[in-house]
Amino acid sequence: MANKIDTIFAALADPTRRAVVEQLAAGALPVKALAEPHAMALPSFLRHIEVLETAGLVATRKQGRSRMVALKPHALAPVDGWLDSQRSLWEGRLARLEAVARRLEIETNPMPGRDAPAKPRRDPQR
Repeated sequence: MANKIDTIFAALADPTRRAVVEQLAAGALPVKALAEPHAMALPSFLRHIEVLETAGLVATRKQGRSRMVALKPHALAPVDGWLDSQRSLWEGRLARLEAVARRLEIETNPMPGRDAPAKPRRDPQR
């Protein structure tokens, strides 16, 4: 599982590949249409498609004279699961940190509504 997640993150680490994934969110497109907004030669662009396909994020198929590229449904599920576990872990840690901070605040400032404990006054006659 970790290997799959590593492959997905590596594929999405490149801004061109992230842009392709965003382009495909609306639906399948031919390689030529996907490549158009990117300033690179078609063989270089095809390498990006290959990396996305190896990561399991897209699928390609021949349709007439064009090669169509489409996002694979549920391809990001392993990443989503990992993010959920990380979110739960960090929410728990932050809740415990907040509890400690509140306890420390109460210990150092026992009277609500006051910034600091009152200092004892000096008797002016002494």
